[in-house]
Amino acid sequence: MHFDCPARKLIYALAFVSTASCAAEVELAGIFGSRAVLVIDGGAPQTLAVGQRSREGVKLVSVSNPSATVDVNGERRRISIGEAPLRIAGTGTEPSANATLRLVPDARGHYWTQGMVNGASLRFMVDTGATYVAINTDEAKRAGIDYRAGQQVVMNTANGQSLAWLVRLDRVSIGGIVMHGVEASVHESGLPVALLGMSFVNRLDMRREGGDLVLKKRY
Repeated sequence: MHFDCPARKLIYALAFVSTASCAAEVELAGIFGSRAVLVIDGGAPQTLAVGQRSREGVKLVSVSNPSATVDVNGERRRISIGEAPLRIAGTGTEPSANATLRLVPDARGHYWTQGMVNGASLRFMVDTGATYVAINTDEAKRAGIDYRAGQQVVMNTANGQSLAWLVRLDRVSIGGIVMHGVEASVHESGLPVALLGMSFVNRLDMRREGGDLVLKKRY
C-alpha cells in the first residue's frame, strides 16, 4: 500500500479488536496530520478524522504521531509502531445492572480491585476519602486520556500537594460493574496507586459482610 506523500512517512502497526460476533483486524496504515488511515479486515483504506467511525463501527479517538487511539464497543486501545498486536474484548452488551463485587481486605485493611479505565487495565485501591477517581499521568496516557484539556488544579495527596487535571472518564469498570461519565483527577506526581474515589463509589451500594466489602451498582 502506498500513499503519495513524500514529506510524511507512513506508519504501520497492527491491532486486533473483538466485536460481539467476531474478531476484526485493524491496521493503522498512515497518519496525516489529525487524520488516520485505517484498514479493517483487509478492506479498502478508510481515512478518518478524530471522532469519526469506520463503516464497521471502529471510532478514531485521537491521533498522536506515531500512534492513534481507537474505540471498539466502548473499549479503547492505542495502536503504536513497534508494539505487539492488541486484542480488545468487545462489549456487545453491558454487564448486568445487578452486578455485585466482593472485596477481601489486605493485611492493612485496604480493599483492592482490578479495573479498567477506557479499556486500559489498572489496579485500584478503594478510597472513600478521595473525592474523585484518581490516577497518575502515566495511567492516563495508557487510557488515551487528553488530560491536559481538563481543568488544572492543585490537590492535596498523602505525599503533599500535586498538580492535577480534572477530567471526565468515558468508562470505568470493576468486575461486572460499569460506570460512564465518571469524574476523575489526573495527578502529575504524588499518587503511587490509582484510587477508586467517591465519584465512582457514590453510585454504589456498599455493605460489610464480616471483613469483606460488598459493592453493588445503584445507578
